Amino acid sequence: MTQPPEPSPQYRVGVDIGGTFTDLIVVDPQTGHFSIGKVLTTPADPSAAVEAVLLDTLTPNGMTTGQIQHLIHGTTLVTNAMIERKGARTALLTTQGFRDSIEIGRENRYDLYDLMLEQPRPLVPRHLRFDVPQRTLATGETLVELDEAHVARLAQELAANGLEAVAVVFLHSFTNPAAERAARDVIQSV
Repeated sequence: MTQPPEPSPQYRVGVDIGGTFTDLIVVDPQTGHFSIGKVLTTPADPSAAVEAVLLDTLTPNGMTTGQIQHLIHGTTLVTNAMIERKGARTALLTTQGFRDSIEIGRENRYDLYDLMLEQPRPLVPRHLRFDVPQRTLATGETLVELDEAHVARLAQELAANGLEAVAVVFLHSFTNPAAERAARDVIQSV
């Protein structure tokens, strides 16, 4: 009588894509055996570094990607881009009258009594923030309908000026996202 083949080991993989290196660990949860790998991050296409470190680590150890049971991924690329203020040149559209909300911020202060405290600069500078005629109440009720023609004109102007991304952040959109979605649709159609 023939024995059934032993099941193929199933591995757990953790990948961290950092600004300089992409690190990987492969763990066999049955035995506790692990292998590690490290390659340079490929900023233009981070997935290329993930593929490279997977193959560099799995192949010499007789493992295949088909044996991966869990893959856990983490990255600091977005955090680094924000800290270094790199990334897409972005505009912000917000509810009319609330253009400066991200700069004014909240009542919270790092040091309540430091009158010279420098707050972090907003990621979107003031000249790239635009308010749009639109108002949704906290209840989700629409007080002022979105001016789609205004959004279309802004989108054309932003595209002509080389903006790569537009963030749409309307007041109380968490209760009724219809105006944000409509603005998105107008922007995408330009």
